[in-house]
Amino acid sequence: MSRNTAPLVIVMGVSGSGKTTVGQLLAQGLGVPYAEGDDFHPAPNVAKMRAGHPLDDEDRRPWLDEIAQWLASHADSGGVMTCSALKRRYRDRLASAAPNLCFLHLDGSPELIAARITARRGHFMPPDLLKSQFADLEPLDDDEAGAAIPIDGTPQETAALAHSAVTLLSR
Repeated sequence: MSRNTAPLVIVMGVSGSGKTTVGQLLAQGLGVPYAEGDDFHPAPNVAKMRAGHPLDDEDRRPWLDEIAQWLASHADSGGVMTCSALKRRYRDRLASAAPNLCFLHLDGSPELIAARITARRGHFMPPDLLKSQFADLEPLDDDEAGAAIPIDGTPQETAALAHSAVTLLSR
């Protein structure tokens, strides 16, 4: 990230890792706009996930394109967007739209995240799809701008770690 622009961040990870909560807290702390990646899914994607079927790369293509457009439009003003961004090629697609983008991977054990998914209500992502998300997850590579953030603390503690990581990545 350049020092001349506000931070532009993707808060990434599997479903139930806390992307929304941490993303909102991070955006507030950074003073930048926040966007929920799930809101960018076309209706057929939501219906497919509600039915218990994982999305494939073709399903994700228009969703990633919409997110990339949002990122490009916020490249100078900064922002925080949530997006699973499980695979390297998805992150590369997003980074190509906004070169100053950094990724914060909310990282936790499958057991912790499964417990969180089971406890939440009103989300279209069923707990049964968590296994497929972990199977698809490709952790950040050393050449990607980003950091893994442990999620075993409170949301506020996790957001503070995320904020510190963004500060370090912005230098």
